[in-house]
This record gives sequence, structure tokens and C-alpha cells, in this order.
Amino acid sequence: MTETIEHTRKRLHMRSMRRGIKEMDLILSGFAAEELTAMTADELALYDALLSENDHDLYGWVGGQFAVPDIYADLIARIAAGAHGVTRPA
Repeated sequence: MTETIEHTRKRLHMRSMRRGIKEMDLILSGFAAEELTAMTADELALYDALLSENDHDLYGWVGGQFAVPDIYADLIARIAAGAHGVTRPA
């Protein structure tokens, strides 16, 4: 059975809110609330793949501590743009 795009958005929003570390809950739930409704099916698929990554890696990518894999570079840049004050002081 194929998932509708609306169901995908709801599922990804829930996965964004329930992470392994609180900082990623805050960062990704804020991003999801603002961005998921405008994302295309391909962007949602990439975000879904990103959510399968380890939270400590995600936090390091968003905070600039680790090199970001090329496939996620643009998406991480978008997420990091709204993460000030959560990954580093505002």
C-alpha cells in the first residue's frame, strides 16, 4: 500500500518530534512545523532518509562540528538556519 503525501508529512513530523536527544527534538520539530507542508515528494524522501541517521551525527552536522555528507548538505543548511540558540548561543 502506498502512503499518501499527507500521511508522509504527518509521519515525518512525528518522527521529528520524537528523537533520541532533546536538542534534536527541538531543532527538527521546529523545522518540520515550518517546512514539511511545502516540501515536494523527493524532498520528503530525503528528509525521511535523514531522520534515519544517528542523532549525534545529525546534531554535529547541524552545529557544524562534523562534515555533512554531500547528499544532505542543502537540507542540513536549511535546518541549521533555524537552529540558532539550540546548537550554539544566539
